[in-house]
Amino acid sequence: MKKWNGWGLEDAPPTPLAHEVIQILNTIFGELHPSPDATLRQALARVPSPKIDNHLLVTTDPEDRLRHARGQSLPDWVALRSGRINAFPDGVAYPSSDEEVKSLLSYASKVGARLIPYGGGTSVLGQINVIPGDQPVFTVDLRCINQLLDFDETSLLASYGAGITGPQIEASLNVRGYTMGHFPQSFEYSTLGGWIATRSVGTQCYRYGRIEDLFGGGHIETPIGQLDIPIFPASSAGPDLRELILGSEGRLGIITRATVRVSPLPQRESFHAAFFPTIGHGFAAMREIIQARVPVSMVRLSDSQETENSLVFTGRKLLISAAHKGIFGIGSERCLMIFGVTGDSKSTRLAYRQASAISRAHGGFVVRHFIGNEWHKSRFKSPYLRNTLWDVGLALDTLETALPFSKAMAAFEGIKDAIRSTGRDIGEVILVFGHFSHVYMDGTNLYITYIYRRSQDPDETLENWKKMKSAASEVILKRGGTISHQHGVGTDHLQYLPAEKGPVGMQALSSMLKTFDPQGLLNPGKLIDN
Repeated sequence: MKKWNGWGLEDAPPTPLAHEVIQILNTIFGELHPSPDATLRQALARVPSPKIDNHLLVTTDPEDRLRHARGQSLPDWVALRSGRINAFPDGVAYPSSDEEVKSLLSYASKVGARLIPYGGGTSVLGQINVIPGDQPVFTVDLRCINQLLDFDETSLLASYGAGITGPQIEASLNVRGYTMGHFPQSFEYSTLGGWIATRSVGTQCYRYGRIEDLFGGGHIETPIGQLDIPIFPASSAGPDLRELILGSEGRLGIITRATVRVSPLPQRESFHAAFFPTIGHGFAAMREIIQARVPVSMVRLSDSQETENSLVFTGRKLLISAAHKGIFGIGSERCLMIFGVTGDSKSTRLAYRQASAISRAHGGFVVRHFIGNEWHKSRFKSPYLRNTLWDVGLALDTLETALPFSKAMAAFEGIKDAIRSTGRDIGEVILVFGHFSHVYMDGTNLYITYIYRRSQDPDETLENWKKMKSAASEVILKRGGTISHQHGVGTDHLQYLPAEKGPVGMQALSSMLKTFDPQGLLNPGKLIDN
């Protein structure tokens, strides 16, 4: 069973912090005094009576309702860890078919209830949270709709129930010699339906594509009827209805089935590293690799602070010592780039040679296997570190955007400076670092992580987060970035969406929601504020 107030499974061992790491944290933040978390029993005592009687498909069990009350955002963690959860679903449904989803929509319409579609519970922007109000709310957990429904080996198409998780998809394909190739950091627990509803991106999207490239079509149960999106290689028959569902965050309907494009498993795959003297050297190399169309499967460039953290937090003492002594010919501003090569023997050798040559031309020192393959093995472990840092008294959050290459570097530094400046205003040290990843021909994703000392008062911890998030978001908008490259909108980004879509765009979105959901039954208060 998953943790009710953190990342991972209940019985998963905590991620240990090496003695050197604890010393570094104490040096940066000073003495830490973590406040105790609320217990499960204390949290359950706050679950109110449901506003409505049981439906045949709905359980009102208090623990089920608690476990579906929040996601994985920093505000969610503050609420869960302090036991101060302001709203709960009145029940949780676990449908196992289209007919049962249709029945829940009909019931909600009849009694004035609201429904929140739920995949893996990994959202980080409030997409699955209950908005406080008088109307009853049910969470619709799709975990039981998780089967492989069809596999078209000739066309490389696989159809699934939308509640299937990343590992389940890969297990079903790998045994047949195929992969979907979609590996977001939430891969272990997130679901296909959730990926579609939030426009998810995987770490190897440069090879396999984003979810909008992989999503072929599917079945959606909407309040006004069934929407079936057929699968075509391509079509010019008007606007693409897939685009209505992608990023819709459960506002238009509940995705129950989806067909995705898959690929044969690669013959070879390896990941490599290159150290650069500065982030500027690495950025130039990364851009050239992509724009020269070198057939890498991914590129990720960390700034100097994230590079240091990567070495320290993984306990790579020999590498840390070598880097500090300048054995790589690189000083204190060194930055680490990871790149992957995926495919057959010939193409991977060529990609490695080309990426390495470009890296060296920009002052890079290439490390062939060890660091890159270690990153690949541990790429889903970062979220677990949040548990450990929280336990020692630190809060961790992330934010992301995407910009053209010409604007990316200035925005990257501007966002980090804004968060640090907020720290000075509130009298707190904030450790800020980041990387570029999910690279495109014209630009890149910027991914920022920030760690700060949590207060004894949960409200103060949350208020400090709001100030940092707001300052960073304002810089993103000012620099011309998207408010969300891969996490969606939810409630946390809702106020910033009009700046990106414009008044006509927002009117179109609002009209679309009213067309599909005239009663406002589905996930109200997410994506747009109506």
